Amino acid sequence: MEGKRGRPRNVETQRSILSASYELLLEQGFSAVTVEKIAERAKVSKATIYKWWPNKAAVVMDGFMSAASERLPVPDTGSVYNDILIHATNLVRFLTSREGTVITELIGEGQMDPGLAEAYRTRYFQPRRLEARRLMERGNERGELRENLDIEVSTDLIYGPIFYRLLVTGDRLDDAYVQHLVSSAFEGIRSC
Repeated sequence: MEGKRGRPRNVETQRSILSASYELLLEQGFSAVTVEKIAERAKVSKATIYKWWPNKAAVVMDGFMSAASERLPVPDTGSVYNDILIHATNLVRFLTSREGTVITELIGEGQMDPGLAEAYRTRYFQPRRLEARRLMERGNERGELRENLDIEVSTDLIYGPIFYRLLVTGDRLDDAYVQHLVSSAFEGIRSC
């Protein structure tokens, strides 16, 4: 979360703002949410919100991430295959839930709102990508993956088809698909 220098955030007020922005996002959709509505629901001034966030997109994405982070824990089973399978399965379950469908809406809105696109890339997608990268790096360090594996490409190989189905084809996204996807990817990246 980005904030300007100065007095530290009041945790209770911050929680209230993030909760209000998330509730409004689910109830009304991104385009209908305004900083005024967030301030009114959180019982704070607009100035308080703007003191801590640069724009509506940033506060809405932080509210979304605050609510979503509990649903997307990072596994550590000791097996890169199991970790990636759990991580990707949890991601798909979240993306296909009511809360997760907000991401699809935000991506659509972001096509016309560069501030929103930047907010969801930096606040949602880059952290998820970093989590997957760390899982792959751990597996690589343990010798579970091919030597000289291109981790960036391997991450795209596994997670790209999920977003392709979500945003382009609309094909089924479920646990069975993730199992097949991860198994197929690991045939090419697993060490012999």
